[in-house]
Amino acid sequence: MAEEPGKGLVRWRPPRSALKNPITAYALVIGLTAACAGLAYAFVDRPAPPSGTVAAAAPAPAPPKAAVSLKLPARPRQPLHFRTLTLAERDDLVEVTPDGLRLPKIASDGWMPWIAYARRYDPDGPAARVGLLMINLGADEALMRRAIDDLPGEVSLAFLPGTPDLPAWMKRAHARDHETYLMMPVDDPGGIGERGIRPIDPAADGDENVRRLREAMARGEGYVGFVMPAAEQVSRSETVARPLVKEIADRGLALVEIDPGATPSAMYGLTIELGVGYARTSTVLDYKLARHGIDGNLDRLAEWVGESWPGRPPRHDFGVLQPDNGAIDAIVAWRQRLARQNTVAFVPIIGHFECRTACMNRLRAQPDQLRP
Repeated sequence: MAEEPGKGLVRWRPPRSALKNPITAYALVIGLTAACAGLAYAFVDRPAPPSGTVAAAAPAPAPPKAAVSLKLPARPRQPLHFRTLTLAERDDLVEVTPDGLRLPKIASDGWMPWIAYARRYDPDGPAARVGLLMINLGADEALMRRAIDDLPGEVSLAFLPGTPDLPAWMKRAHARDHETYLMMPVDDPGGIGERGIRPIDPAADGDENVRRLREAMARGEGYVGFVMPAAEQVSRSETVARPLVKEIADRGLALVEIDPGATPSAMYGLTIELGVGYARTSTVLDYKLARHGIDGNLDRLAEWVGESWPGRPPRHDFGVLQPDNGAIDAIVAWRQRLARQNTVAFVPIIGHFECRTACMNRLRAQPDQLRP
């Protein structure tokens, strides 16, 4: 731009080169017009090509990047509560007698039923251990079903051998993680004799009582051993007890004794001599005259087991109860309370067994039995 002298007005003048060369000026105008038209064309939607014509291929979009997922942590394997036995191994733990009875026996490779069918537990848990055994299951089907389905798997269950369809019930209990036992067929208020099982008779000879014991054995499968209730005429007489404990030992079973008395029974001494796994308790948790009730007795049992002071070895004990709706409810609530502490381990009855010298020597015939 240039200012004309004396007038103060600013007027645009084309460059002198353009004035001198009009062709150049026209070329500049035409170029600017074409550039503007090109820009306008780029921003205007164009119709699709007519049918039959080939449109120019659009450039292929870039492939999406592969999604990278975070590696999930490995899911911890659930512990196997029971050993996995093949059909052949289970058959090897059974003897079929000429009269058709299926009886437990020591397997050809040395496995004993009381170890093969025991429920596993963590040996690295707290050394103080508590357990529960519900006995005399089978007289009331509804209570038996509820005990199997509702009680924690750590609770061991002992069935009356006269229970109808007993193998199916024991299988159901096993599937719900319960270690199983048979009640010794003794003449007591449980009514075992009313269901086709002849009870052990202190007045009968040893062979007859062994036959009666075998009849009870054949009613179920997959159990650890027998539970002997407080029956002084049987358990405290060595003459009566010896053939029974020998039959239990020869078949690789274990024995649990409920003995509120302070004097060891004849059965206890025989288990040491014959190498039988043995457990004993005098803790009856549903004793009707107990001041604290089942709830209080359960808490007191765990407190006693968990007591600790320098120099005192860890304690372990288990209590027994009859099948009852109130008892089942109390155990379920108590299990929840116990889970909030880490000083006492809740383990099945196998965790409370004694296995003295003769018993250990028998287990060493199959060293795998000594593993947790």
